[in-house]
Amino acid sequence: MEQFKGLTRLPKFAIPQRYDLHLKLDLSACTFSGTELIDLNIIQVTKFLVLNALELHVHKVWFTNSHNQQFLPTELVLDGDDEILVLAFDEALSVGDGVLGIEFSGALNEYLRGLYRCTFMDGGEKKNMAVTQFEAVDARRCFPCWDEPALKATFKITLDVPSELVALSNMPVINEKHDGNIKTVYFEETPIMSTYLVGIVVGRFDYIEDTAADGVKVRVHCPVGKSDKGEFALHVAVKTLDYFTKYFSMPYSLPKLDMVGVPEFSAGAMENYGLITYRENELLYDHLHSPVSRKQRLVTVVAHEVAHQWFGNLVTMEWWTHLWLNEGFATWISYMATDILFPEWKIWTKYLGYSTEGLSMDALEISHPIEVEIDHARSVVEIFDAISYEKGSAVIRMLQSYLGDEIFQKSLSSYIKRHAEKNTKTEDLWSILSEESGVDVSSMMDVWTKKKGYPVISVKINDNILEFEQSQFQLSGENGDGQWIVPITMSVGSYHRSKNFLLETKLGKVDISDLIPSHPGNSSPFNEKNKENFADQLWIKVNIEQSGFYRVNYENELNFRLRNAIENNLLSASDKFGILDDAYALCLACKQPLSALVSLMNVYRKEMDYVVLSRLIEICYDIMAVSSDAIPDSANELNQFFINLLLFPARKLGWESVPGESNLNALLRGEVLRALATFDHDKTHEEALYRFQSLLNDKNTPLVSADTSRALYIAIMRNSSTSNRKGYESLLKIYRESDSVQVKEGILRCLATSPDPDIVVEVLNFLLSDEVRFQDINYGLAGLNEECCEVAWKWMKENWDLILAKYGVEMLLANFINCIVALFCSNEKADEVEAFFESRTYPSIARTLKRALERIRIKARWVENIKQDQSLHQLLCQLATTKS
Repeated sequence: MEQFKGLTRLPKFAIPQRYDLHLKLDLSACTFSGTELIDLNIIQVTKFLVLNALELHVHKVWFTNSHNQQFLPTELVLDGDDEILVLAFDEALSVGDGVLGIEFSGALNEYLRGLYRCTFMDGGEKKNMAVTQFEAVDARRCFPCWDEPALKATFKITLDVPSELVALSNMPVINEKHDGNIKTVYFEETPIMSTYLVGIVVGRFDYIEDTAADGVKVRVHCPVGKSDKGEFALHVAVKTLDYFTKYFSMPYSLPKLDMVGVPEFSAGAMENYGLITYRENELLYDHLHSPVSRKQRLVTVVAHEVAHQWFGNLVTMEWWTHLWLNEGFATWISYMATDILFPEWKIWTKYLGYSTEGLSMDALEISHPIEVEIDHARSVVEIFDAISYEKGSAVIRMLQSYLGDEIFQKSLSSYIKRHAEKNTKTEDLWSILSEESGVDVSSMMDVWTKKKGYPVISVKINDNILEFEQSQFQLSGENGDGQWIVPITMSVGSYHRSKNFLLETKLGKVDISDLIPSHPGNSSPFNEKNKENFADQLWIKVNIEQSGFYRVNYENELNFRLRNAIENNLLSASDKFGILDDAYALCLACKQPLSALVSLMNVYRKEMDYVVLSRLIEICYDIMAVSSDAIPDSANELNQFFINLLLFPARKLGWESVPGESNLNALLRGEVLRALATFDHDKTHEEALYRFQSLLNDKNTPLVSADTSRALYIAIMRNSSTSNRKGYESLLKIYRESDSVQVKEGILRCLATSPDPDIVVEVLNFLLSDEVRFQDINYGLAGLNEECCEVAWKWMKENWDLILAKYGVEMLLANFINCIVALFCSNEKADEVEAFFESRTYPSIARTLKRALERIRIKARWVENIKQDQSLHQLLCQLATTKS
């Protein structure tokens, strides 16, 4: 048996071809039992069969070969560490086809993985339902199987469930038989697919349906009485199904598509073939209670999951190393589909805020390549991160921009056709892109996917020659040794004067004489002074529209010109975003002083574009988080400067929506007011408290909208303390009485923003209570800020065993590390955290913990750097008194 321990992948003695799976669910006892017949192809003579199983009881096993001879295993070992079931036979199984039969049972767990139990309300009574979440490696918790993406098979599923409940799976129901309180539901056999895409939901729902252009029936299943909340998602699903059918030149391959809102769900959504499961608040849109941000999020999430039906389900990565083929492409094309459906949202500019997360994570030492080796099944969960999603999609966008839309679409269509129902590696995609484009895509892109990190491009000008130098960008400030083939785009003084080239070496030069007008204008004689003034106005922007996955560091003269261009509103929102985002990253890496960043931020005082202003606000939050350690004597001036930055857009937007205004303005209003409430702006707090009182008097008051409600909640909590609990308790009352997932989410996100440590501990205990669903703990933790990091850390240490018992060691546990541990900004605290987790780490959170520790040490270094900034205090005093 020892030969099978510690292996990354299963030995290939046999390949499954078909599963006939019959599951019997007992929702009262929270258990299930099952029988499966697996059609196998034995591909080498063996006395062993090795497959995956975890937390299951195996009662009976037999194997029947093609000659109808039956073999019983003489030894059966379930290894929980390696998550395998080893079957040993006295007599060797010969090459050929056969059927493996297994009878087994298990418990419906509460950890939101495998086949698990969650609850729904039925006429005021709480009842059990069952849901699956198998990605990445949890099908093995439901039935013994070859639980690897490359080992595809077909699935014939039968379920025994309570008669009054709805049973859903990947395929349509073909028959139902009733026997008293139990019904047996038979589903059509699936096409060939991976185990992680098998889906089952058993519960009570209402549904609405529509039909796509090619006849596919699409249904959205909602909690009883809330089917109207699924109408928007249904519309989006049908439209995106039609769009992807055309884009990939390949029809959707199943006869139906169900989308289900699940009361408890660890991720945002899951692309099970033909049965997409969602958190309820990712699928349900409530015109009264859903902010605009939720509407946009819903569209990208639905488009992402529908895209997976091709990219991931029909064509599947060969192993988790190539996860980005699923997630990077689904992310990128979800934004493309959203842009087609709602061009007025300018979603590609909003995408920049999303891709920044990839840039941020990939600048860490603990980052990993897009293609990352997976050597332990449980560690797979940690690569569902900003590298696979954000960096993966950004690299695709960069390549699409370089090759052109037409070639890219044609290539993806060929890729889907050629590899339908099969498994692929990254090289398979590069091969087709190279064929279609004539470009050696592999040599260009391998360094982007096989190596971690990305470059910062340093740019300076010498006469009319631009000089470029690339080096690896790291937030630690260390110089990396990476070198990339970088598609450089740039404009000189106008978007009509542009140039593109590949920077294939460390150093490069480009003559831009042909992009510079011969004289500054016809209205005045051309002399040295005019020439000098003209040069000041001739801005040079590299990485146009932020289409490339790299950062740019401009020398002082070029920085000055760009600042002028921002002030004169000559640049696109994407480029204003990019200049600000790169400057912040360089400051955090201690490559530029904070005073330089603050001076640049001041240029954005009259900014009204959503993506730019939202990034400005996020940077304010990040600077504020270290200010009490770095500049305690200037913290008040810094806070006032941030308030001053936001007063202009706050006055422009006001609290009330304007008929016919854009969704982006509604989004912006919410962001700006939340920020002013967070920075304790007196007038914002006064207005918020007045409007909150109106809400308490009348829950349908026109003075509170879904977009402004969180600003109210933050103001309430910023004014709450142990001696002034009224607002806090009023918020809890609204939470408890509301049946809207959108309202509950909004309140949870704000409860922990109180500056009072005793209130924060109360909130943390509330989050652990049965009043907050498992999945929603991350909303509450996200509200924590640096003011209460000490008390939150102490609370987490004292409750660690309880947290572990309740949430297990999977995805939800990482939220505690990301939201509590990562708040610190001193090396001493990093050492303390490291010591605590020395005996408390697990494969599923090891990388998350290392990343949090690295971020703490980066912030500690930044704090020390800020302390040395001699001009910062005077600058902040000046800016704090400068009104917008």
